[in-house]
Parts: sequence; structure tokens; C-alpha cells
Amino acid sequence: MKRMLMTGAALGLVLCGPAFADTKVAVAGPMTGQYASYGEQMRVGAELAVEDINAAGGVNGEQLVLSVGDDACDPKQAVAIANQFAGEGVVFVVGHFCSGSSIPASAVYAEEGIIQISPASTNPAYTDERPGPGILRICGRDDDQGRVAGEFLAARFLDKKIAFVNDKTAYGKGLADATLATYEAAGGKAAMTEAYTAGEKDYTALVSKLKSEDIDLLYVGGYHTEAGLLARQMREQGMDTIVMSGDGLTTAEYWAITGEAGEGTLLTFSPDPRKNADAALIVDKFRARGIEPEGYVLYTYAAVQAWAQAAQAAGSADFDPVVKGLDEGTFNTVLGELGFNEKGDATLPGYVVYEWKAGNYDYFVQ
Repeated sequence: MKRMLMTGAALGLVLCGPAFADTKVAVAGPMTGQYASYGEQMRVGAELAVEDINAAGGVNGEQLVLSVGDDACDPKQAVAIANQFAGEGVVFVVGHFCSGSSIPASAVYAEEGIIQISPASTNPAYTDERPGPGILRICGRDDDQGRVAGEFLAARFLDKKIAFVNDKTAYGKGLADATLATYEAAGGKAAMTEAYTAGEKDYTALVSKLKSEDIDLLYVGGYHTEAGLLARQMREQGMDTIVMSGDGLTTAEYWAITGEAGEGTLLTFSPDPRKNADAALIVDKFRARGIEPEGYVLYTYAAVQAWAQAAQAAGSADFDPVVKGLDEGTFNTVLGELGFNEKGDATLPGYVVYEWKAGNYDYFVQ
């Protein structure tokens, strides 16, 4: 069903005299659990975006009210959160983080007429197989990310022994598979492929196998928690193997796990929005509050901006006119000017390679 902006009670108030209903929006991601640093990135991004929009008069004269949902990157919990938002009358959700959460939750949002813009879910199926036109993303895709990573590996490490491992999630396995496919198409051959279980604390058996195979570079399809442990445990076994992964390493927690063992770790991510002139004022505002807008902070902020601009232009927060606006419009955001293609993917620059050095990730320089 299509969810209208006002509840019956709010409509009654309007009929009795001048009154405005608040517009309910939400952010959903892993607010707890091992990936909670990304949930925190999304929460602070959404909160400041809503605060700034409200300070400027809101959307169509109404203030935004933000709900925060914790899915812990669990698919069942994500669906429960989506249904909870539907019951609350939420019209827009920025989320989720993990592709394995965004994909099942999207079916609920499509059914309930709620617009979903993920700032971080990169699995291609999220938009390739989207259940409705209100499902969009403002980040890149793992087929693009894997292509960039695979081409980089083939150009620089074709004569080295590379192992590909993944955490069996929609994100991790999808990214590792896409990277390996590009690497093999360029003439490479994996020295080893393995899957590991996310959430474990000891990967000694896997590290020992990597050591016995004399692996020069380990490509990790997964998140910072496990990649960090692998990097640290390889150094503890005297290995100088390079670690490479994707955007799942864009958090300071990676370095907190690895320490100096993380030096030289490579990763792919979209161009750093913190360096975007359009984001300078917002970056300064975050930093003045003691928040470093790393990873997906600004992507979340931009998702809220895009939805708000589409709703303002439509003169309504109702599903159909806002979807039409998102499909047809362009939006000025902290990521720069962007729009959405026919699949619901954002029109933004592609992926680049970064390197962790001295506790921070920055563009890779040869």
C-alpha cells in the first residue's frame, strides 16, 4: 500500500485549524554488534542532516523527526526494523548498511510505499533485483569495485601469489568473487581461495595455511574486524603479506585492531568526500563536534539531502511524487551533484585505491 504523509489524527487537526504534522524519517544499520562503527557513521550523518534541514525550515514547512533502527547486520532483524518503521508512519529510510540486511528489508519498504536509499549497500542485486522503484542507493556497486580491485591486482601483482578469502556474506563473497573474476580475466590465477566465519577471534588455522602457501597478498572480501585480525595474526607469525580489501575497511577501528600491522593495507572506496569542496562546511561542522566524517558519514548525509530536495521540489513527502523527483532530478549534496539512473544507482565517480598509513587511509600513491 502507499503510505500517506499524515495520519488520520493529524489530518483531523488540519481540518480544525492551521497545523502541521511532522514528517517521520529513519536511519537503519548496525548500531550494535561487531560492525557498530558503521552504524555510528550512519547515525551521526543522518542526525546532522536532519538537524540542518530542520534549521533551514524543514521539508515543505514540516520538521523531520528521525527514528534510529538497529539491525545488527542481521537479515531477520532488518525485516523487523522495516516493519516497525512502517507501523510508525516513516516515509523515508536511509539504510541499511550490510547488503544482506538492505536486500530483505527492501521488500518491506516496497510493499509499504516507503522510500529506501542505502548509503552503503554495494551488492549489485540490491538495485538489479529491486522490488520497487523507491529502492535506491547513493554508494557504488561491488561489480565496479571488484573490477577496479581486480585490475589493480593484475597490473601490479600478476606475478605474485594471491589468496582470495571471504566471509560468506552477500557483501563479502560478492566483492571477492567480482574481484577474482576480473583478476582471472586479466590472466591471473588465484593461489588459494577460502571462506571464513565472521565474528571469530582466532584465525590461526587460516593464517598458518596462508603462510605454508607463501602468499604474497591476501584479498579479503569482508569487514574490518576480521581483516584486522588476519593482518595482525599474520604479522605475529612473521609474515609480510599485503592485505587488500574493499570499503569495509573505512573505519578507524581497523587501525585500532591492527596497530602497525595495518600499515600498507590496501582498499577500494569511492573518492573521499571529505576532500570535496562541496562538503567543506559540513566536514568542519562534524569535526567541531569531535566527529571525523570517515567512511559512510557523508554518504548518509547526502542520502537525506537527496530525498529532502526531491520532496521539497515535489511539494509533498508522498511516495509517488518523491520517487518521480528522485528519478528525474539532480541534487546538490556533500558528495557533489548527483542523480539516479534507471536502476536506482547514483551517478557518482567510480572507485579508487587507498592505503592505510600511520593510522589513516588515504589515496594510494605509487
